[in-house]
Amino acid sequence: MAAKSQRNVPKAKITNDSVTNDSVTNDRTASQGQWGRAWEVDWFSLGSIIFLLLCAPFIVYYFIMACDQYSCALTGPVVDIATGRARLSDIWAKTPPITRKAAQLYTLWVTFQVLLYTSLPDFCHKFLPGYVGGIQEGAVTPAGVVNKYQINGLQAWLLTHLLWFANAHLLSWFSPTIIFDNWIPLLWCANILGYAVSTFAMVKGYFFPTSARDCKFTGNFFYNYMMGVEFNPRIGKWFDFKLFFNGRPGIVAWTLINLSFAAKQRELHGHVTNAMVLVNVLQAIYVIDFFWNETWYLKTIDICHDHFGWYLGWGDCVWLPYLYTLQGLYLVYHPVQLSTPHAVGVLLLGLVGYYIFRVANHQKDLFRRTDGRCLIWGKKPKVIECSYMSADGQTHHSKLLVSGFWGVARHFNYVGDLMGSLAYCLACGGGHLLPYFYIIYMAILLTHRCLRDEHRCASKYGRDWERYTAAVPYRLLPGIF
Repeated sequence: MAAKSQRNVPKAKITNDSVTNDSVTNDRTASQGQWGRAWEVDWFSLGSIIFLLLCAPFIVYYFIMACDQYSCALTGPVVDIATGRARLSDIWAKTPPITRKAAQLYTLWVTFQVLLYTSLPDFCHKFLPGYVGGIQEGAVTPAGVVNKYQINGLQAWLLTHLLWFANAHLLSWFSPTIIFDNWIPLLWCANILGYAVSTFAMVKGYFFPTSARDCKFTGNFFYNYMMGVEFNPRIGKWFDFKLFFNGRPGIVAWTLINLSFAAKQRELHGHVTNAMVLVNVLQAIYVIDFFWNETWYLKTIDICHDHFGWYLGWGDCVWLPYLYTLQGLYLVYHPVQLSTPHAVGVLLLGLVGYYIFRVANHQKDLFRRTDGRCLIWGKKPKVIECSYMSADGQTHHSKLLVSGFWGVARHFNYVGDLMGSLAYCLACGGGHLLPYFYIIYMAILLTHRCLRDEHRCASKYGRDWERYTAAVPYRLLPGIF
């Protein structure tokens, strides 16, 4: 189904959506007009991009600073400045600078993840039933290239967390609160890496691309910088920028960051609240799901369509680890202890959301792998036969799934995403707006993604898409949207 279009904003949620729910996955002659980023830039898109380039880093800083100096009250800095109780220079003076310790920690962290990615072939697929790892092929690029990938993200996540727990309980090399204690200095390090890798990818795309035929140029510097020039920038045979930065270091760090926040809550308040436990558990489920399905991730829009630019490079380094962990950070400052009914409700909401998310994506994957020769909800799936013309003038045939969750709504897997996102926020109670940024952001993001992907599919399938939307009339929420 028209799904995962990785954002015109810095890196969004790990939603393991594939490109469409049709049964065609590796069309070597797919229209480049529908592939990835634009060839030309209108003024509205250019204005949006310049706004994000200028404002996104300050948005992240504002949220983290509000927690550090105003106990997560988002209106606190604005009120203080408006009433004259503080100046911008006062707020900045209280902000911790980058430190040598933070720089060393961050350098060690990224180096460790690079080594796990490039130097340790996957062994988990040899003993974990159902897990697909090791050397895997990606989708065909617009230029007809089939890249191979070393899938070892689950292994990297396991080894990293085994080392974390070994240190916490046996080795005592560093405090479990080390991430929280250096949170703002590490923010500056993450920004440096994000901008450095984005700039390097831009220069590489112009002067020494991995595949020149897979590059896109608009003639507009800002658009090229943000959305990327090169499709699959690589160094050597195995280091793929998109796969590494989409999965490591940000997503591996996500659960470590939450664990460090839990350790800090215990240090400050003497115990870990059930709200903090819920946030750690529910977000860990999604992280582990991402790495368990990393091979399938190779067929999603992140890898199949999007070029590597600032919004992936900087977004993966900064936006994801700093804004996706706001619930845990908030709970350090506000140790919410939920009533039993509230906690059970949050847990059920998160688990049901994950069930919808996972089952919907599994139905789509099964349908594509078997070309529709499967059972969905115990029945032979209903399909809409369709055709489309590629850039070379050839006609291709495909099938669109209208059974299971894909018969309920055209993007019903996003409902699971939104339920999980809401569960994280509800775990924090109702005292402040800050932890609810995530659900607001995800609702806007996924609504935009629905509209963007449906426009692309309507252009690709024409009247067949009209037949499909008549059979499945709602995009997201049956009876509403």
